[in-house]
Amino acid sequence: MNQKSKNGTFTSKVGFVLAAVGSAVGMGNIWMFPYRTGQYGGAAFLIPYLLFVALFGYVGLSGEFAFGRLTGTGPIGSYEYAMQTRGKKGGAFLGAIPLFGSLGIAIGYSIIVGWVVRSAFGALTGSLMTTEPEAFFAEMSATHLSSVPWHVIVVLITIAILIFGVSGGIEKINKVMMPAFFILFLIIAVRVAFLPGAIQGYKYLLVPQWEYLLNPKTWIYAMGQAFFSLSVTGSGMIIYGSYLSKKEDVVHSSCMTAVLDTCAAMLAGFAILPAVFSFGLDPAAGPSLLFITLPRVFQQMPAGRLFALLFFISVLFAGITSLANMLEAVSEAAQTRLKMNRKPAVLLAGAATLAVGLFIEKEPLMGRWMDIITLYVVPIGAILGAVMIYWVLGTKRIKTELMEGRDKPLSPLFDPLAKYVYVFLAAIVVICSFVIPGGIG
Repeated sequence: MNQKSKNGTFTSKVGFVLAAVGSAVGMGNIWMFPYRTGQYGGAAFLIPYLLFVALFGYVGLSGEFAFGRLTGTGPIGSYEYAMQTRGKKGGAFLGAIPLFGSLGIAIGYSIIVGWVVRSAFGALTGSLMTTEPEAFFAEMSATHLSSVPWHVIVVLITIAILIFGVSGGIEKINKVMMPAFFILFLIIAVRVAFLPGAIQGYKYLLVPQWEYLLNPKTWIYAMGQAFFSLSVTGSGMIIYGSYLSKKEDVVHSSCMTAVLDTCAAMLAGFAILPAVFSFGLDPAAGPSLLFITLPRVFQQMPAGRLFALLFFISVLFAGITSLANMLEAVSEAAQTRLKMNRKPAVLLAGAATLAVGLFIEKEPLMGRWMDIITLYVVPIGAILGAVMIYWVLGTKRIKTELMEGRDKPLSPLFDPLAKYVYVFLAAIVVICSFVIPGGIG
């Protein structure tokens, strides 16, 4: 196939990697990774987690990037192409499943990022610092249409980024937002290190409890955290791969993405948990950590208003860069399947996201929506992607693409790791998503 995307390409390796990191770094890195690390053995949890990150980065991310670069299109066209190599039909239908997963996440994600914008504005004006966090969160999430302006702002920002294209929009904004994300979180991490009792947060994260390595749940949750943190979902990374130059080393870019994503998760842990422990709050608060627990921390912290603003701006950057990837996959499908120009396609993707999201702004509804998408649709899309790349298209063809722009040969273990270990683990992720309450990602 090897067609050049009509949306252009990333102009540099740095731009591509930062865009991929922007897609991968999201709410799961910020609120889930820190408490799950402490919950399942501290530094001991990092051993299986890093093993899975290495595997999924080397085989999963690189496979999706190469698949997209090979076909020059998103999941629908890529899956269709893979099936056609076997003389089969139905690839477009299968590719629509992970694409719907991207749209589904974008619908709920835009609401959550709207809450982040509202919280940042509250920090700026001071209202976040003078209101009970539960009441502040309820004001923006407890009723229908309670967060419309902030929700709309998020979607409009994302549309504005995407309208400028791959190099002029996605690449440029990630070159600004992702370094800013790391810098802002580093500033917060340094500040909270001086809070009394912060050492307990570091112990929670870093003191190994080796007995947890004998607990199967530690390995299962480490696998789920790594899998979803890297966004190997059979959709978003394929579309970014379709914009990658043939001169770039896909495997190296994949490994760099995995390393930076892990750094982001660790940095979030160092910024959040010491502060939470310093004020005697619950580190396993889940999503409410962002909107209830941490605002309570900022209310008690010297210069808390400033650090609350910096925190929510950095979370906003992570949310917007992830949302841009999701809507890019949807808008590219509208261009290729509905024969639309880029701007109308981007507007359609944004309008669809907002139109559905307006009906589920109430937090319980949004939570149920996200559960359905993340527990069922996304894992199924991920296993479809893995099978499509390594069994339908085949390791021989994808390895040829992986060697484009690369001098060093792939490991002899690549084939068995890809076809058997990675695909098997992707299937386990699907099974666990169905049978374990709340899933594993």
